[in-house]
Amino acid sequence: MTRQKSTQRELLRAQLAGQTILRAQNLRQHGIAGATIQRALGDGELVRIGRGLYQRPDAEFDGNLTLAEVAKRIPKGVIAMVSALAWHGLTDQMPRKTWVAIGAHDWSPVPGYPPLRVVRFADKYLTQGVEHHTISGVDVAIYSVPKTLADLFRNGRLVDRSVAVEGLRTAVEQRKASPSAIAEAARTGGAWKIMRPYLEALTFNG
Repeated sequence: MTRQKSTQRELLRAQLAGQTILRAQNLRQHGIAGATIQRALGDGELVRIGRGLYQRPDAEFDGNLTLAEVAKRIPKGVIAMVSALAWHGLTDQMPRKTWVAIGAHDWSPVPGYPPLRVVRFADKYLTQGVEHHTISGVDVAIYSVPKTLADLFRNGRLVDRSVAVEGLRTAVEQRKASPSAIAEAARTGGAWKIMRPYLEALTFNG
């Protein structure tokens, strides 16, 4: 029994060495029992940061940790809308829920932590403009600046238009994306008719 405990703790340490955030489900898949996780929590070797989510106590704090937690929780999801806008530094708004896009027929995530605002995109929109960023050692899918702006303008019923317009203005002024790239994303993202007058007004004198 002692050897089994030791082996499981060694397995847990190996996982901790390779990742910043760990999911209980993934730990179980590696043969690590719930009792081992509880002992590690009691010994201070592991810290619970959310339901079924753990990390090392010495892990460096990352202000975007929530995005990494969401990526762990919804592997097929993409950080979208206002949360993607905030990631790219194009809004001062800090949404209380993390916006994440999933497919039209994907299972809805079970309510938990972090709190989510789920949007469903058709396949043609779901796969456009996806970037991958490493946050706290986790690969996180986040929509690009042009794609995010297109989504905000296309989904005006979900987000106030002023948020989309301010994001567009900031993106152009800070050169986070070229007007041509923004326009192309709007065309392929079904938002060009709505966005066009705003983009033309911003770039008319530029």
